[in-house]
Amino acid sequence: MLISSISKASTLLLLVLLGASSSVDAANPKLRSWEEAQTLAKELVGKMTLEQKVKMTTGTGFNRSKCVGNTYPITNPDFPSLCLQDAPLGMRFAYNVTAGVSGVNAAASFDKKAILERGEYMGKEFRGKGVHIQLGPAMNFMRSPEGGRGWESFGEDPYLTGVASAETIIGIQSQGVIATAKHFIANDQEKNRHEESSNIDDRTMHEVYLWPFARSVEAGVGSVMCSYNKINGTSACENDMMTRLLKDELGFNGFIQSDWWAAVSTIGSAEGGLDMVMPGNMLESDDFSPSYFGPNLTLAVKAGKLDESRVTDMAIRITSAYFKMGQDKNFPETTLDSFNATPKGSVDVESDHGKLVREMGAASVVLLSNKDNILPLTKSDKSISIIGSDAFSDPLLFDRKKCGDFGCDPATLIQGWGSGTVSYPSYIVAPLEGITARAGKNVKIQSTKDNYDLENAKKIAKASDVAIVFANADGGEEYISVDGNVGDRNNLTLWNNGDSLVQAVADANKNTIVVIHSIGAVLMPWVNHPNIKAIVWPGLPGQESGNSLADVLYGDVNPSGRLPYTIAKNLEDYPAKATADLEIDYSEKLNVGYRWFDTNNIDPLFAFGHGLSYTKFDYGKLSVKVQSKKNVVNAQLKVQNTGHVDGAEVIQLYLSFPKAAGEPPKILRGFEKVFIKAGHQSKTVKFELTKTELSIWDVASQSWTIPRGQFQIHVGASSRDIRQSATFTL
Repeated sequence: MLISSISKASTLLLLVLLGASSSVDAANPKLRSWEEAQTLAKELVGKMTLEQKVKMTTGTGFNRSKCVGNTYPITNPDFPSLCLQDAPLGMRFAYNVTAGVSGVNAAASFDKKAILERGEYMGKEFRGKGVHIQLGPAMNFMRSPEGGRGWESFGEDPYLTGVASAETIIGIQSQGVIATAKHFIANDQEKNRHEESSNIDDRTMHEVYLWPFARSVEAGVGSVMCSYNKINGTSACENDMMTRLLKDELGFNGFIQSDWWAAVSTIGSAEGGLDMVMPGNMLESDDFSPSYFGPNLTLAVKAGKLDESRVTDMAIRITSAYFKMGQDKNFPETTLDSFNATPKGSVDVESDHGKLVREMGAASVVLLSNKDNILPLTKSDKSISIIGSDAFSDPLLFDRKKCGDFGCDPATLIQGWGSGTVSYPSYIVAPLEGITARAGKNVKIQSTKDNYDLENAKKIAKASDVAIVFANADGGEEYISVDGNVGDRNNLTLWNNGDSLVQAVADANKNTIVVIHSIGAVLMPWVNHPNIKAIVWPGLPGQESGNSLADVLYGDVNPSGRLPYTIAKNLEDYPAKATADLEIDYSEKLNVGYRWFDTNNIDPLFAFGHGLSYTKFDYGKLSVKVQSKKNVVNAQLKVQNTGHVDGAEVIQLYLSFPKAAGEPPKILRGFEKVFIKAGHQSKTVKFELTKTELSIWDVASQSWTIPRGQFQIHVGASSRDIRQSATFTL
């Protein structure tokens, strides 16, 4: 079920496409409607010369302006230089900004309200620095677990990714900042990202990879970024899918910008639908090289090779997004200085956003296992060993020369590496710091950060009631290589001798707790060790990492995070691998993530949607009501907290289509996170399935159609923990 605000946005989109008028954006009532914004844009652009319109479409060059991307300013008529800045989880190349949870952690929260609030505070920070366009959210998939940038996005499922993308966009744009849905499309690995072709059939493209972009358009997104890779043999940034799918089929009204140096042509890109070239210079190796747009675009029009109306459309789309967000009124001066950033004199936009980061960090912690109820920790745990470099901070993390864009792994992992990072967080609360502060003076803490001295690790582990061992697995963008991993991970083992360290600590202490910070799934050869009593998965929790973790370990926050991807028992169980092949056939088709495991009857180690709590929830009978004439299905059930601790449960709805539809066994089509007090308190959880959730893409008619026959609704606590099912017929 899409949230109500997205449903309103979808309604508005239909009204606009049908020619109806609206003075506001239904997803963001503070904002102008696209219709009003376009009227203002057409009036302004109508006064511009060809050269002025081209300036608006062209970046000024990398490393030559205040932001990672800037357009040229225009005078008479006046239009400002637009500032474009990374990244999806916060601001890159800036001081006094917040390093929040990663996209994949936001998804792990399964909390629409919290994801919205995350977008809102990011929007406030970008606006506070005078940034017009935030280069996020990212919404590519964890198609393969090794993929280096999957942590920037929202996991393996189209529905979850669509909801998280829409909420993030609504939050960012509520602050008058243009959000960027990226990367369009199928940019799911870093290996050969400029050369590889992602080959996808039409049905899979619509039902999986286009799905979150459709939800983003419904949410009113102002910008979309085309990707480096090719799609079915044609570069994404000159592919007619930009016009055919985004602009025509989805009704996208904003502008399409290139990823940095992803443009490959002038006329081909313009005709394919590209509206803005970033960062401007053609060659990454030469800041002063010419642009594919700029004078080359002007010459193409004057030579009769491209109609000026296409350039006019580019300019109208860019200015429409600007006017829609109200950036023509009281927008702050751009104070960002990306490439010469210093703390001194930097505008501080952090406010109290660290509090939200701490809350979401805790809300996104996934408790994978908890034998003998070893967690939460209690007053009887008088001595604790904290073992592993991942429990510590390190000055190297703040060294821009040795660890630029977090391209190193010497200490606790709060984010992956690359352009998707916050370069200079004001602080990092490491787990050792957070746990020590929460444990108090009466608890003896012993620690070691040496992952390779296993004998010492065993000695320290033996000396405590509880041993908490920390390990991680890192990854990121391909322009940085860490320990031979060029963006994508080479394997799914823990880094820095992590697997051996976990094994050694478990051998030494019968009450071992494993904590893993990771960009994605890892293999767990030690998972059945009898002394490992709990496995805690905080993911990539941002600057409040240690505090968020301590809140969960001590039960101040009851864990409610859920896995947004599947953790398999074996590497070969996954449907796809990050490969060096230049022709990448998406042969699993609709069976991404957990769908593959269901289709092939493969038992995962930890299923998509899995996560434990310190309390217990019982699911009542599922009732289903069908409104056939409206193509609407309503479902509801009561969920009761039968344990002794207040907590939140994530109720997940999976839909099984009629067999003739050719869909996977079940697919996520709704979720709700509800907080329920202990003492047998209960809440009624309601879902509404509309045509959006009930349809499949019919290739023959090129339309969304509802298959006829018997459906099944499954409601449960994960994709493999189904509590109630019911059938209905359409």
